[in-house]
Amino acid sequence: MRGQSSKRVVLLAFALAVGTTACAAGAGGGSRAAGSSSTRIVEAELLDLGQVTALQAIERLRPRWLQSRAGISGAAPVLYVDGGRRGDSNELASIRASDVAQMEYMSPSDATTRFGTGHTGGAIMVTTKR
Repeated sequence: MRGQSSKRVVLLAFALAVGTTACAAGAGGGSRAAGSSSTRIVEAELLDLGQVTALQAIERLRPRWLQSRAGISGAAPVLYVDGGRRGDSNELASIRASDVAQMEYMSPSDATTRFGTGHTGGAIMVTTKR
């Protein structure tokens, strides 16, 4: 019985160590603004960039959003601005980052579930300050 108990303690300690490390790494070492994540850019992050477009902001902060998915060439994310479809990610160049309250990336499967087919590159949803 004692052997099983010590194994559980070791396993629990390992799980806690791995979980703590993953949490620290996932938070970006504390460098991201509150409310941001790997799939969300918030206004506080955009303030530090100066006068750039939304496309330039994503290229600097979350370049993976713009990469091709699963070997599908030319599969750019579909852009939604304030809930309306606006084309592909190239349209982000026409939006000033200073006008953006938040940007969020949806994976191809999540975007297809929410919006329907035609989202092989996922979707980027932009909420402006209106």
